[in-house]
Amino acid sequence: MVECRLRRYGCGMTIHPKIQLSRLREIGWKLWDPIGLADENGSCGEGCADEYDGYLLHVVSLICRGSSKDEAATYLIGIASDHMGLSVVGPAAAAATAQAIADYLTSLPDGPKTVR
Repeated sequence: MVECRLRRYGCGMTIHPKIQLSRLREIGWKLWDPIGLADENGSCGEGCADEYDGYLLHVVSLICRGSSKDEAATYLIGIASDHMGLSVVGPAAAAATAQAIADYLTSLPDGPKTVR
């Protein structure tokens, strides 16, 4: 589980680790692209760069609130099958995405996370 506790520095000032949206997008486009918008390099042009932001940010929220990586992967699978209506869904891609996001969050300093 990723710890999302408060850390205080210096004069009682609270520092919130920044989640880089660009890093979440990199993970999403390389590992979880259920509708196949990415090019052969695993990236998407400016017109669709934010296509999966809400889903990836929800995975961040799930993990920070104590959900397991399996629960986060199940969420992504549900988005692809139920919300997007896809009949072929990649559970391995969803699991790899949840794992990569959890690993990324673990690499950040402890504390409430904010997105930049």
